[in-house]
Amino acid sequence: MTIAARVVAVIMTSAMLMTTAVGASADAPPTAEQIVAHYVSAIGGADKLASVKTLIIRGTYSEGNFRIDATLARMRPYYKLVGDPEHRSSSFEEGYDGSAWEFYGHPGIVVRTVGAASEATRHSTSILGSLADYREEDSSVSLLGSERIDDRKVWHVRLHMRDGFEQDEFIDGKSWMLVAERKVAPIHAVGAAVTTQTRFGDFRAVEGVVFPFTSREADIASGKTLNQFTVKTVVINQALDPASFSPPDFPRTASQTLIETLFLQRDDPGTVLWTLFDFRRAHPHTSSDELCRIAGYQMVKAGQFASAIALLKQNTESYPKSAAAASSLGRAYANAGDGTRARAELVRALALDPNDKRARDALDGLSRQTEGADGQ
Repeated sequence: MTIAARVVAVIMTSAMLMTTAVGASADAPPTAEQIVAHYVSAIGGADKLASVKTLIIRGTYSEGNFRIDATLARMRPYYKLVGDPEHRSSSFEEGYDGSAWEFYGHPGIVVRTVGAASEATRHSTSILGSLADYREEDSSVSLLGSERIDDRKVWHVRLHMRDGFEQDEFIDGKSWMLVAERKVAPIHAVGAAVTTQTRFGDFRAVEGVVFPFTSREADIASGKTLNQFTVKTVVINQALDPASFSPPDFPRTASQTLIETLFLQRDDPGTVLWTLFDFRRAHPHTSSDELCRIAGYQMVKAGQFASAIALLKQNTESYPKSAAAASSLGRAYANAGDGTRARAELVRALALDPNDKRARDALDGLSRQTEGADGQ
């Protein structure tokens, strides 16, 4: 072979190798970071999203037969209010102003939440969602592959938050819209963790930013719809006061103070019972049945089962004819994993009040767990 022929051969071989390399690169899937970058671009672009400082979303929320007009407000860097910052609610609100909180108009208490309830709130404080702001929140992303949803290819991206919580995001391979989100967490922060998937749709642009106007969360195992939200209006960059994202301040009665105090002492069962005893000495004509049940429920949500059970057990002894007291104790035992004691209290609650739906549902749940364990 002549020198010229060898040169041509080398050039041809190099060209073929380059073509193969380019082809392999073209066939390779995008990285998780590239997919998120496409998503950010599709919903408005990084600069446009960064210009959104406040957000108020109003719409209709439904959960089973329950339906209500609802408002969600957010403000950078982390403020969140499930409620209307312009018309504060006197019945219920929850939010985040540096820590998670819940407000209940009846009987009138504010709880700074911990455990699963706090996690649920803080995991959703990003103004445009945790995926769009994942770098700012010190989260990371990884690609798990591709799947098909509604016969379209979606990229399966896992979001890793800094506290260890993980959430799966599904991004359409053509539109680059976030069409579904999957997570594992307790429903209403109580009980066993459930795997749910939220589907997003009806995407519309508001001042250059694209929002889903419908969402539906369902239990993956059963397919049951847990809740739905339909957006009516989106307001961007309305001036808001950070104080609007804090719980309401109001003078506490002795009963309201007791509930909050019991919850604050939730990691010490002995202190909880001492405080309850002293309250009863100071207020002998005030019923503490409902007060104990409310505080006990919040302790269960916080995962403080020892204090919750001690308090609710004392309550059943003080109010032995209260079906609600027995039901609350039974549900606390159930959440703590003590099925035997839970069943005994729930049966007693139903004997006192056959129409106690919470006790009936909890007892049915225990029966399903037993059947599932027997079938394994």
